[in-house]
Amino acid sequence: MTKFEEIKNEIMADAMNECYTSRGISPLFKASEAARIAIVGQAPGRKAEETQLFWNDLSGDRLREWMGLSRTEFYETDLIAQIPMDFYYPGKAGHGDIPPRKGFAEKWHPLLLEGMPNIETMLLIGNYAQAYYLDKRRKKDLTETIKNYKSYLPEYFPLVHPSPLNIGWLKRNPWFEKDVLPVLKEIVRVSLNR
Repeated sequence: MTKFEEIKNEIMADAMNECYTSRGISPLFKASEAARIAIVGQAPGRKAEETQLFWNDLSGDRLREWMGLSRTEFYETDLIAQIPMDFYYPGKAGHGDIPPRKGFAEKWHPLLLEGMPNIETMLLIGNYAQAYYLDKRRKKDLTETIKNYKSYLPEYFPLVHPSPLNIGWLKRNPWFEKDVLPVLKEIVRVSLNR
């Protein structure tokens, strides 16, 4: 059994995840010693949980486009890790999904990252990931944090969530597609082609 399989078993045995484990729902993450990029999102969506395939929705389609990757490249490489802020679908809220549970990332991310010494860049998707990893280094809001993405490189790359719910943000901030996404694509290309 690998270190990551052991961690998965520990996650499933943890009392905080009992309601998922008892229903046969596995934690949804991907970790590999070879990983060079880690994607830190909010939590799996309903469809991702049902199919046990992370970013398996319209948000994932847009994220892959932003990264310059095909669906096959995205899923079949061990060079990209997937460690959301919670490894289980939290349920629906009034606008989007319920936030990831507090304390989950704090408990499990360090254990996973310890086994991934080759991570060069962590893509921090949305407010929850940015609040956890950037903490006081964040700017006054998500837009300003993303505008200042270069100040966090190469360790972190903050991004807006690729959800269809954020189409308005993308229209109001055309600089994101023009200036930020080409840099993201280049970082991904270089990391995956070393």
